[in-house]
Amino acid sequence: QVQLVESGGGLVQAGGSLRLSCAASGRTFSLYGMGWFRQAPGKEREFVAVINWSGDNTAYADSVSGRFTISRENAKNTVYLQMNSLKPEDTAAYYCALRNRPYGRTYTKVEQYEYWGQGTQVTVSS
Repeated sequence: QVQLVESGGGLVQAGGSLRLSCAASGRTFSLYGMGWFRQAPGKEREFVAVINWSGDNTAYADSVSGRFTISRENAKNTVYLQMNSLKPEDTAAYYCALRNRPYGRTYTKVEQYEYWGQGTQVTVSS
């Protein structure tokens, strides 16, 4: 049974930083690509960042490129999202996701991921 547990969300002022973590269990973590998505109230869930199984290939949404960095630490079964220069429009629930097919490239669509965490709230005040 795959379990993904996010942490690190909170309230921060515009321009501040947060680091989200997602701890995974139930799979050989190092074989699978991981993604971060977010969902604001009344909006659809959207892609934020993705990292492939080996950590040498990443992709970002245009809205966060240059401000957010995704990374992974396979020895700890954990993927991170470092968020800098936060803006009020970054306010959302953030979810990590695991694509249940080993290896592969980066994937950016919600429907391409089978397992999801419960989410962690990020609120950016102006």
